Amino acid sequence: MPEQSGGPFGSPRGRSVNCAFSYVAGRARPFPFGGFILFAIVQAIGWPIWPLIFASVVALALIIERSAALRRTRVLPANLLQDVLALRTRRQITADVMARLERSSLLGFVLAAGLRSEREPREIAAGTIEVAGARAAHEMSRYLTLLGSVGSIAPLLGLLGTVVGMIDIFASQQAGSSPQQMAQGISTALYSTAFGIIVAVPSVLAYRHFRTRVDDFLVDMEQQSQQLVEALYNEGSNMMKRSDG
Repeated sequence: MPEQSGGPFGSPRGRSVNCAFSYVAGRARPFPFGGFILFAIVQAIGWPIWPLIFASVVALALIIERSAALRRTRVLPANLLQDVLALRTRRQITADVMARLERSSLLGFVLAAGLRSEREPREIAAGTIEVAGARAAHEMSRYLTLLGSVGSIAPLLGLLGTVVGMIDIFASQQAGSSPQQMAQGISTALYSTAFGIIVAVPSVLAYRHFRTRVDDFLVDMEQQSQQLVEALYNEGSNMMKRSDG
């Protein structure tokens, strides 16, 4: 009677688990410079990886787009308010200057709205600036909800791949403990979970970073808009006092 080897990996189930890890390692051969072959990993996971790949592409595109759109030079250029007030003091605010100011940045759009309401009562001018600021806030927050949704959905997509892998494992047990199918199920479950986390973490971090940047921009924009209103109407009231005197 042949002698049976002891230990957990000497049993048929232990040999199946050992074969599973051999399957995972064999599917991900290292590069000459280290790391894993991405195509081999995608091939090992199967169809559950494609939603995660699509989510990662969307997240990367949104991060690049928002990084370019939310630069301070495009939202709050330095010394823009001082330049606008200097032009107004020299009476050089023309229709062309207003049009260029609107197109220059989001802060310029808000300041131009205030300058256009200069002859209106202060409450109306403040309301006009508030409407322009709401539009600027909407422009800065564009696509951030989608980016946050990708960060929330990616772990669920990874969990979907994990469930599919577990289904393959149980199916292999019902079909007669196929080590190859069991190994494929384990690799699908592990890789899907890892890819879901890899996609989710940068997406959530980028979403929170951009949201904080938008909030900071809105605070600065509100302060500069208030300074514009004070400069416009305090100067007007001072001129009226001098004319009365």
